[in-house]
Amino acid sequence: MRITEPVAGTVACMSSRLGPAVGALVAALLLPACASAQTPPPPVDREPGTAAPRQASGTQVLAISVDGLNTEAIRKLGRAGAPTFWRMMTEGARTLNARTEYEQNVTLPNHTSMLTSRRIDRQKSGHGVTWDDDRPGTTVQRAAGHAVSSVFDVVQASDGGTALFSTKPKFALYERSWPQAIDRFVVDEDQGALVGAARKDLVSAGRDFTFLHVSLPDRYGHQYGGMTAKYLAAVRATDRQLGSVLKAVDARPEFARRLTIILTADHGFAPGKKDHSAKVLSNYRIPFIVWGAQVEHGNLYRLNPDYRDPRDTRPGYQPARQPVRNGDLGNLSLDLLGLSPVPGSELDVKQDLDVR
Repeated sequence: MRITEPVAGTVACMSSRLGPAVGALVAALLLPACASAQTPPPPVDREPGTAAPRQASGTQVLAISVDGLNTEAIRKLGRAGAPTFWRMMTEGARTLNARTEYEQNVTLPNHTSMLTSRRIDRQKSGHGVTWDDDRPGTTVQRAAGHAVSSVFDVVQASDGGTALFSTKPKFALYERSWPQAIDRFVVDEDQGALVGAARKDLVSAGRDFTFLHVSLPDRYGHQYGGMTAKYLAAVRATDRQLGSVLKAVDARPEFARRLTIILTADHGFAPGKKDHSAKVLSNYRIPFIVWGAQVEHGNLYRLNPDYRDPRDTRPGYQPARQPVRNGDLGNLSLDLLGLSPVPGSELDVKQDLDVR
């Protein structure tokens, strides 16, 4: 039985509940937007009403997508301005030269690829999600014209627990598509509150797979342009919030030994531009970082000679040696959990992207 529970309070401005450390920074940035924006719908939190939290007995995976993250922002902010990103890169397997899906570098199409490990083009057995707005009634299956499985389905079939936390209401597409496979679904446009909810759930519920979507960089990119001062401040604030997740992991040694974090993005954001649909390097180049106690340290391309660093190019799906793509996230997550790939998937379907 699935029930709907409102999160306490209404989101009137994104900065309202970021917490004292981050709130001052982001609130200053948001004053113009908060003065004129309409009050968004209240947060959504849906989870089973009777099921007890599943106790973790093995590996757990936290997948994080930082919407609109330009890899150059990480470099520009440096270790002092983005300590969480730099820590994960230093201690984990990483590349700042991964790729979005070939067809589009847009939010919903690329997140659907992350969750299904499929390309976008439905004519090529892709998932068919090509739009990027909230369309009630739509599902991934309708877009593809046939059944489409996800990482949530595979985890659920193994009696595992799952959760999806997002800052964008349009992610309801995924709850409609896999309603029985997502144990907890939360939408809150207040990113600080969302990260807090995800962090609490991560350490207490023992779910096998959690997907966390954060989007301050994307929001500020659309409002002020990629790599502007306010965009960089949004990346810095996001880094600080995600740092609270790593602190929670550090405080629990047993939990730290079984958790692996995969961090990537749906697209970048070209400097000075307020749109990311153009097929330019800054938009389709993204980070892909894997961090955890069992993860080998180093550059992902050096650790995986079967994958090819694309340098400045945008390769399609035909070359035998593919670049690391955000769509690899689903099957890599399942591999880390000791589970088979998503049925019907293509990206990392051999589960040969090695990180440990």
